[in-house]
Amino acid sequence: MRIPRPLRAAALVALPAALLVACSSADNASSKAGGSPTAARAGVEAEQPAAAAEPEEATTPAAGDTPPPEKVRDAFAGLQATLQDGCTTEEQCAYFLGRVYDELERLDRAMKADPKGPGHFPEPIEWMAGLRGTVGPDRSYPNLRAHQAELVGTRDRINTWMQDHPDDYR
Repeated sequence: MRIPRPLRAAALVALPAALLVACSSADNASSKAGGSPTAARAGVEAEQPAAAAEPEEATTPAAGDTPPPEKVRDAFAGLQATLQDGCTTEEQCAYFLGRVYDELERLDRAMKADPKGPGHFPEPIEWMAGLRGTVGPDRSYPNLRAHQAELVGTRDRINTWMQDHPDDYR
């Protein structure tokens, strides 16, 4: 069966439009959930119907079954993905700062769990500990905004350090 040309053209337009709507919905969920990508994912998961959830025993890992630690290269890629972002609007800034903080924490965990040992990454781990001490436990947007220079500065220092250690992320 041959699909008429106008119908094919409409399908080519509809698919990217649907993807755009899906992406913008995730961004809106992120800003409504406090700006953190983690919070946005939690909001999306909460919207799914209960019938779609797997039985509890299927999602609970057996004793001794722990997922392998994330690789430094994967966590570093997430941090690098923030390099072209910044604060253009308040809503976008809340998302951006929350994401930078989340990606730094993710990289910190990966470095500490790396087979080479945390001693292989002394400077980045020290910088992240200093940032954690400066920012404190308050992950609200006003607090992250007040520490924006420290967040972005730590991200940039770690990016430079990692660029000088390509064997750790390739």
